[in-house]
Amino acid sequence: MIKAEDIMTRELIVVQADWEIAKAVEILLSNHINGVPVVDENGDLKGILCQSDLIFQQKQVSLPPILTFLDGIIPLSSSKRFEKEFQKIAATTVEQAMVHNPITVGPKTSITQVAALMVEKHFHTIPVVDQNKLVGIIGKEDVLKTLANEKKG
Repeated sequence: MIKAEDIMTRELIVVQADWEIAKAVEILLSNHINGVPVVDENGDLKGILCQSDLIFQQKQVSLPPILTFLDGIIPLSSSKRFEKEFQKIAATTVEQAMVHNPITVGPKTSITQVAALMVEKHFHTIPVVDQNKLVGIIGKEDVLKTLANEKKG
């Protein structure tokens, strides 16, 4: 059975949380990758930044619906969600735009489980972690290449 360690990319391209968004965008585009792990100075995984996180910044902010009643304002949705969305749109650093505590897989995770995660959660990039250390990354292309090779063989 094919495992994550068999198909993961080991030569990691990473960014740090305090980097400016523009620098991270340049890395994503120049390396033709969809997502990049965010690590601290010790190399520990802190998050993941994907193209979709950056495209999210172009989203229009929709004000939360409110109800006015007897000169009072009653919010009809969570103001925390609005605040979080606004912060992500206004992000200037990687930390502000990244997904914190991303879902990861271990080196021994089967390719079937990795593929299922990608489909169910709409992930394009999944970090591979072993004993809390980032050891690789799997992109949707890695999975597709492996599946295509399996069908040929």
